Amino acid sequence: MKKIEAIIKPFKLEDVKEALVDAGIEGMTISEVKGYGRQQGHSELYRGAEYVVEFTPKVKIEIVVSSEEIANTAINAIKEAAHTGKIGDGKIFVSDIGRVHRIRTGEEDEEAL
Repeated sequence: MKKIEAIIKPFKLEDVKEALVDAGIEGMTISEVKGYGRQQGHSELYRGAEYVVEFTPKVKIEIVVSSEEIANTAINAIKEAAHTGKIGDGKIFVSDIGRVHRIRTGEEDEEAL
């Protein structure tokens, strides 16, 4: 089992969600997050005053899938849908999951997904 965490631009969320649904991914968790990468924040002008935005708003998508093949399908869908070609497009992290438990039914591992 694999866990995929993707940090993307907020306005790309709907495109990524549609791409994942089209790829057969059934469930995901979405969180609004803030952070920065190489861009180290940016300056904005508001009512004539300049101020620094240190953390950029992002969206974090978390998905757990049963196989490497499904993980690759999900990763490719995210990469294609989230790509703008501009700085801050985001990152995708993939990690192994040892166990999964569904609280309601008691199912474990792949059955719990």
